[in-house]
Amino acid sequence: MIEFRIDRRSGVTTYVQLVQQVKHALRLGLLGPGDRLPTAKEVVAATAINPNTVLKAYRELEREGLVEPRPGLGTFVQRSLGSPAAALNAPLRGELETWMAAARAAGLEREDVEALVKAVIDTHY
Repeated sequence: MIEFRIDRRSGVTTYVQLVQQVKHALRLGLLGPGDRLPTAKEVVAATAINPNTVLKAYRELEREGLVEPRPGLGTFVQRSLGSPAAALNAPLRGELETWMAAARAAGLEREDVEALVKAVIDTHY
């Protein structure tokens, strides 16, 4: 099951953070079709956010066809976004882990890495 983390300093609204985290979990294979998302009550207990925020995020995911609410049972994943190359045990992830360790050893801060990765992504996509 996914464990949500809220960054209150990010400038990204809380419901968007929840949506993004579910999508990342779907891309990485951490969540797959049939998996149940935590209930709004569970998310509220873990993150101290408003239940309506959780429900808004889940409605957005439902609108995108990624999850389906089942009354009395919870909210379940309908489809994956992942590809085998993005899985947690994929060779590309291992290469990225090695690169990240080298970047950190070179003294790059998180913001430096994010800027560098974004620049490379923008070049290739």
